[in-house]
Amino acid sequence: MQPLNEPTISYGASIPSTIAGLRPLVITGQDVSLDILAKHIEKNISGVRPLRAYVGSLDSLISMYRGESDIVSTHLLDGDSGEYNIPYIRKILVGFSYLVVNLITRRAGFYVQKGNPHNLKGWKDLATSGLRLVNREIGSGARILLDEQLRLNGIHPSRLIGYTVEESNHIGVAGKVASGEADVGVGIEKAASIVGNVDFIPLIQERYDLVLLKNPQNLKWIDSVLRILQSESFKHELGVISGYDLTQTGRVLYET
Repeated sequence: MQPLNEPTISYGASIPSTIAGLRPLVITGQDVSLDILAKHIEKNISGVRPLRAYVGSLDSLISMYRGESDIVSTHLLDGDSGEYNIPYIRKILVGFSYLVVNLITRRAGFYVQKGNPHNLKGWKDLATSGLRLVNREIGSGARILLDEQLRLNGIHPSRLIGYTVEESNHIGVAGKVASGEADVGVGIEKAASIVGNVDFIPLIQERYDLVLLKNPQNLKWIDSVLRILQSESFKHELGVISGYDLTQTGRVLYET
């Protein structure tokens, strides 16, 4: 969901060089933790104006490759290694200098109807005959998580009724399940608590990381962003949101 009065840009749009004399700093991704980060940046770092673009993980990385983003968020599972994010980042941002920093860790899994009438317990259960799925859009972290698990468990997407039915965010997926329009969807725990009337089956701890592009313009504020991520005030604000694990928040995981 997009908060009111939050400055935003459209994916693929040209970025102005300055806004009211401030250099725009484009942050992509859909989690509310990014809106909180943007607020802290605007309050604590002079000379920049954070802008938010609400796009999925893969499109976020592509926007950084195209020079359209400064900080991108990603939660992309590589099924073969079991590792989050870095395998994708290394393949897409070839030749770039960047930092990968953890923002949060959170639980992902199934949204199911109250009482879990189909008794879904794991990824293999998606092969259950007649099961109705509601999916996320191509390029989102939840869609890639689902596709990787289908591949690893030998389940062809064509076996899933509704595989092509897409929602653009976790709340939309949970809402379709809560209303009875679908039996199962993949998403994060927080959305289930927001929507209500839906049960959540946790299946994996996913790492939600930030990529900070290191170019001459950005080096002026990167250390300040790291200090925000590691600050007690930022972690305290995230800590009141259910479903977030802040154990690694602010930790640099990879650097070129």
